[in-house]
Amino acid sequence: MAEARSTAPEFPPASPQDWRALVEKTLGGKPFDSLNTATAEGLAIAPLYPPAMSPAAGLFRPFDAERAWDVRTVARHPDAVRARADLLADLEGGAASVLLKLDPQGADGVAVGSAEGLAQLLDGVVLEAAPVALDAGFLGVAAADWLSAAAKASPGALLAFHLDPLSAFAQAGESPGPIEAHLFAAAGAAARHAQTYPRAQLFLASGRVVHEAGGGEALEIAFAAAAALAYAKAMVRAGMGMEEAFSRITLGLSADADYFLTIAKLRAARRVWARLTEACGAAGPARIEARASRRMLTRRDPWTNMLRLTAAGFGAAVGGADAVALGCFTDALGLPSPLARRQSRNTQLVLMEEAHIGRVADPAAGAGYVEAMTEQFARAAWSAFQMIEGLGGVISALTAGHVAAEVETARQTRAAAGDPAIVGVTRFPPATDEAVEVEHATAQAVAAPSPRLPGPDGRCPPLAPIRLAEPFETEAAR
Repeated sequence: MAEARSTAPEFPPASPQDWRALVEKTLGGKPFDSLNTATAEGLAIAPLYPPAMSPAAGLFRPFDAERAWDVRTVARHPDAVRARADLLADLEGGAASVLLKLDPQGADGVAVGSAEGLAQLLDGVVLEAAPVALDAGFLGVAAADWLSAAAKASPGALLAFHLDPLSAFAQAGESPGPIEAHLFAAAGAAARHAQTYPRAQLFLASGRVVHEAGGGEALEIAFAAAAALAYAKAMVRAGMGMEEAFSRITLGLSADADYFLTIAKLRAARRVWARLTEACGAAGPARIEARASRRMLTRRDPWTNMLRLTAAGFGAAVGGADAVALGCFTDALGLPSPLARRQSRNTQLVLMEEAHIGRVADPAAGAGYVEAMTEQFARAAWSAFQMIEGLGGVISALTAGHVAAEVETARQTRAAAGDPAIVGVTRFPPATDEAVEVEHATAQAVAAPSPRLPGPDGRCPPLAPIRLAEPFETEAAR
């Protein structure tokens, strides 16, 4: 008797052509290519990818079996006493480091304006054990001096001065005095602190301002790379070596709910960094701080922000971020409650200690989709970086409006695609809005030195932050 043979198709299919044929059978006559999509920058996303070899071996963050990445908490309550209580509770609750958002006016950060004020804010924090990072905008140089005083010249202090005048300039659209002067002042401060604190990071070369304004992934990487080059050059002019200069720069990127694109973006950023440092005669892996996207958060049905933040944290961890700051699910509404802060840090701890995300080095390596998007992002980002440098560098590209125009193009492309699928807003909105607890505080401004430098103010089209859900939330409220 002849052996019976199955007529079922082989699964998984043996070749891409077989995949296409199998998928087209389910599409009711539509072509396979009808499933193709694209990013806001026009980079193609196919529905299926074959396995791929990873050309980026050795670019992933150093493997650490004990603590895969730095769980970074954000302190931004305007009352310094309350902010100190928040950050100490977070450190005791499992966070590893602190990001201090400073604003002497108390409108968008902790109201600190002096070395004494910062010392009081950090009272009880062991700077040799818990890294402290700053976010102080144009007050970055003064804040770096305050943090240096708090560290008391301890060479073991784990500091991240995060000097970043370019992001402050890009977001505000102006600088108090020439932006070039702020760049040179920051480089001078970096050179002063470099020898005293050999373990400190000096500059943050961030592309987050592009992301938060609505820009695409490739431009975000390119802006961060261009900022890194500008900062490295400024530090060299201040007397530092090129290799040391790059080793003291942290890349800042955003992580959002599309975790596959977040993974690919962070991996691509490491490839761009490697090419940039090689071209400058330097070496060393990229150090990446990922902060959760604020543009993805919603005011309506804010509980769904927990899902977005979890996806962002997953993407940042798998993508190889060295430090991850998730923020809180109520950030679009106001200051976080203790519950929101606990949820933020516990999300990362569950990913790290229960899901064991960090126990595999570069877990996305070999995934066809991720490898393809990594390659596309890296190539597109390098081209965008070359365009920025061709215009004379990042400051010239900002003042000429090039960066703002690219961001606006991505925003228009996204808008032309129609209503996005935002759970709780455009998809599955709640029948009634359930209130969540947020903190309310009256800002009390404190005295602080003026960030103004001599000379005419710098000007550029501002990259104002947006929230993608806001237009649809406004329409739903009518």
